[in-house]
Amino acid sequence: MTSKPPSKSPSKPPSKRLPKLTSLLPDLAPWRSSADFRLLWVQGLVTYFSSAMALIALPLQIKELTGSPLAVGAMGAVELVPLVVFGLYGGALADAVDRRKVIIATEAGLGLLALVLLLNSLLPSPMLWPLYVVAAGVSALAGLQRPALDSLMARIVPHAQQTAAAALNSLRWQMGAIAGPALAGLVVAYAGHAPAYGVTIAGFAASVLLCRRLTPAPPARDAEKPSLRGIAEGARYAWSRPVLLGTYVVDLAAMLFAFPNTIFPFLADELDADWSLGLMYAAGSVGSLVLGLTSGWTSKVRRHGLLVVCGAAGWGLAIAAAGWFSNIWLVLLCLGFAGAGDMLSGLGRATIWNQTIPEELRGRLAGIEVLSYSVGPQLGQVRAGAMAGWTGTRAAIWTGGAACVASVGLLCLALPKLLTYDAETDEDALRRKARQEETPEAQGTRDNPQEACAGAPA
Repeated sequence: MTSKPPSKSPSKPPSKRLPKLTSLLPDLAPWRSSADFRLLWVQGLVTYFSSAMALIALPLQIKELTGSPLAVGAMGAVELVPLVVFGLYGGALADAVDRRKVIIATEAGLGLLALVLLLNSLLPSPMLWPLYVVAAGVSALAGLQRPALDSLMARIVPHAQQTAAAALNSLRWQMGAIAGPALAGLVVAYAGHAPAYGVTIAGFAASVLLCRRLTPAPPARDAEKPSLRGIAEGARYAWSRPVLLGTYVVDLAAMLFAFPNTIFPFLADELDADWSLGLMYAAGSVGSLVLGLTSGWTSKVRRHGLLVVCGAAGWGLAIAAAGWFSNIWLVLLCLGFAGAGDMLSGLGRATIWNQTIPEELRGRLAGIEVLSYSVGPQLGQVRAGAMAGWTGTRAAIWTGGAACVASVGLLCLALPKLLTYDAETDEDALRRKARQEETPEAQGTRDNPQEACAGAPA
């Protein structure tokens, strides 16, 4: 009688939970493929944390010097015009000069402005007017820098990784938005204004050193000097592209109708939950952070216009629910969902911008982007405040959210190409992809950043 071979224990089927879980994690492909992306990611994190010190210390110092809420609020007025003007000019400048040089120069300028704040804070009697001058100067330099910084992403990150890059950048921003002010508040409270400004200076110095290692990003050979005609050319291009136009107007409508941050103190009073005010301001960032940590699936999306629309509609719906509910925990939950919707829409916008806009117009279109996402929240706060005085706080919030959803729906009807946008069939996206693949050296991706920049001018 022959012996039977030993029976093998039945093998367990591979777990399906692990692949599903890992597919939700952030896609790190841009981090692995682009040394320049890694440098900018770290530089941005350093800048967010260090500049948070000045962003907290500056209004607190104005409050201490004046005791006037109006004097603190006036910072917004002195910041808006420089941001708009220099944002548009910065877009034209980014298309005409080396973007790396623009970023280095503006980071150095921001460090010098922080030095002015430090010196003023060390005076026996600190002066008020330099604080407003610095606030306006910071806004102007940010307007000059942002188009160069944003337009660089399309060059240093491969075409197929733009959504993943946008998710990683948003994740970095949310980390800074949550932890930066909290840390800055402790430093200012226990150490004072001068140490906070000193940390800001050190942060910008480190940022300049990191940016010097970036690959040079020269303009096209036939690039024109910055001019009003060049800015108008960028605006005409945006107007002629329904998909691109849709990303701007959807975001503008969402912020105009459903950005109630300025009336959160009144909402906290109405809900008899004064303790929740800080949580209200943080809830949106927490929601965005959660989406960022589970954003791996977005790298497989091709219909980025749907991300823009669904995210903006979700933002409006969540804001409407926050104004409707009277339970504070439900309100905070809704604000968290709103933040997730805003980030989802932002991922779609950033991907469409970086996958479709021609390299020679990227800076000018980035300047228009600065205008779209800076003016919207400002106007939204004015609308929310005026509406609250007329209808009451909660009504101003939920009607604004409902108006956001309605306006997004109407814009989809007016601009149907935004909904049907497909990264694999859109002509502008295919053209941009082909141009990037023809000139891989322009992507700025390399294994040794020091070697590539050894002979680069500072």
